[in-house]
Amino acid sequence: MAFIDEMTIAARAGNGGDGVVRWLHEKGKEYSGPAGGNGGNGGDFFIRGVRDINLLARYRGEKKFQAEDGKDGENQNRGGRGGEDFTLDLPLGSIVRNGNTGEEFELIEENKPVLVLKGGRGGAGNTAFKSSVNQSPMECTPGARGETAELRIELRLIADAGLVGLPNAGKSSLLNALTGASAKVGSYAFTTLDPNLGALYGFVLADIPGIIEGASEGKGLGSKFLRHISRTRFLMHCVSLESDTPMEDYALIRQELSAFEGGALSQKDEIIVLTKSDTRDSEYIKEIQGLFAKEGKKTVLVSVLDDQAVKELRDTLIAALR
Repeated sequence: MAFIDEMTIAARAGNGGDGVVRWLHEKGKEYSGPAGGNGGNGGDFFIRGVRDINLLARYRGEKKFQAEDGKDGENQNRGGRGGEDFTLDLPLGSIVRNGNTGEEFELIEENKPVLVLKGGRGGAGNTAFKSSVNQSPMECTPGARGETAELRIELRLIADAGLVGLPNAGKSSLLNALTGASAKVGSYAFTTLDPNLGALYGFVLADIPGIIEGASEGKGLGSKFLRHISRTRFLMHCVSLESDTPMEDYALIRQELSAFEGGALSQKDEIIVLTKSDTRDSEYIKEIQGLFAKEGKKTVLVSVLDDQAVKELRDTLIAALR
């Protein structure tokens, strides 16, 4: 199932049922007064955040959602049944914007329904219009229409740490090694098309797809993926030692983080992870570590082929997360 992190749907709360004109007929009496009931209220439209990042993909073939309409009033002053509320489950971390009003809802609390659209009130039956000067009212009112909107849904993953870096920086392999996830990897300049998640002792790590130069301006997959690290507690910046220009690679990603949405991403705490240490000799590795040290940057060395290095990085991560 393809990962989907943005979608637009048509949403509608339920319409109110109509009030009706009815008359009470009693045996032996020609007329006994109005008896038209009120219509039921339309159901409200709610959204709710749940822990399932693949929910939007399941809605791909269905773009219209609505709450139930209220039922019309009945005779003998019986009111119509109210419409059932509708709750649309969305991935936790979703931002939902009402295209009609501009109102924005952020789903950051799990399983908490949020009212988005209000159902229409039921109409009044003719009994409601009876008065001392109007004993035989012929009036009734229709139910009010439920609120409608085009809802724009944008998922921003909620993770404790986000792995960032250029394509082929080893992020997916590292996520697999740290958490036992099954992210797709490749031995070429491959960039993940979907964010991958893994759990590390209850903490969530997110492998953010490879960022390229100009991503903050929308190049490549651009801000589509940069937004996924906006809620992470800190970043694991993966720099491949297989590259001949690791310092420039690091600077490029930092530049894109600084340019995105006012630079808030660049202010996050980070751990610089030098990946693929098995591809270089110790002299080259020491040289690169020294260049980072001159910039006041501490680095962690790792290779997914080195179990001890992976364990040490895992311990470092757990300590930082706790």
